[in-house]
Amino acid sequence: MIVTLTMNPSVDRSAVLTAPLALGGVNRIAESHDSPGGKGVNVARVLAAGGIEARAVFPAPRHDPFVTMCAESGVPATVVPADGPVRVNLTLADPDGTTTKINAPGPVATAEMLDRVRADVAGLAGEATWVVLSGSLPRGVPVDFYADLVAELRATGARLAVDTSDAPLAALAARFPSAAPDLVKPNGEELGQLAGVDGVELERRAADGDLAPVVETARTLRATGVGTVLVTLGGAGAVLVDDDEAWFATTPPVRVRSTVGAGDSALAGYLLADARGAPPAERLAWAVSHGSVAASLAGTGLPLGLDPDTFRATVRRLD
Repeated sequence: MIVTLTMNPSVDRSAVLTAPLALGGVNRIAESHDSPGGKGVNVARVLAAGGIEARAVFPAPRHDPFVTMCAESGVPATVVPADGPVRVNLTLADPDGTTTKINAPGPVATAEMLDRVRADVAGLAGEATWVVLSGSLPRGVPVDFYADLVAELRATGARLAVDTSDAPLAALAARFPSAAPDLVKPNGEELGQLAGVDGVELERRAADGDLAPVVETARTLRATGVGTVLVTLGGAGAVLVDDDEAWFATTPPVRVRSTVGAGDSALAGYLLADARGAPPAERLAWAVSHGSVAASLAGTGLPLGLDPDTFRATVRRLD
């Protein structure tokens, strides 16, 4: 079983515009869709569709519409009682795939809710192969919450993956090696946040074909105790640094309709391949295939039940 924790879940409301977004003007919607979202929920949905037992843990009122949406998506959930409704995030997608996200802050967390989250995740971790901690933290949650959880969950034997950004990510890095997870899945900018370097420059150089700075930065993280570093680089592909090996993968070009959920899908693809005992190069191939297909789908489109062999990635080892 793979357990995911989403501390700030959301109803993802996606709207595809008929023309590029006009600030201050009238914008018309061609189609819209609501889906259960939040990074960990997205990962769990892709895992479940791929035949892997997954359980999504998230805080929400018992009768919130979000809980019903998750149940209808076919993902078993552990719902931690919370005050305040689950937030609604809006994604506006231009016809060319440019996306504009408008995210609500979500309800304020209570100390009681945080204690319950810790207890529920720790209880499930004892039966899990992986525990995935992902997404932003709602108001009222200390920025080092993920760092604390990683340190606490080590004793359960589950492998730990973290996918977050900004202050929670910096707080995690500040606690290495005691809070170093088995896997991190940053994009280029987040890799910079982890290592204290210019992530925008890392992404720019990767887009120009220079992957050496990304690889070297990932290796500095492994030297601080992180197990594996999976770096997603958008249209430039992805890099995997694992056991002193580095791999780079790309996929055939796709028409980008929305990047929302692409990183979550890449992480899920990696975990799907890992569950099948795949070697590093194949895990990376599954990751980029899932991420690319997600980017080709409108809104928070997820590659549910994808066979990566039908969307083959090109993988090469980096010296």
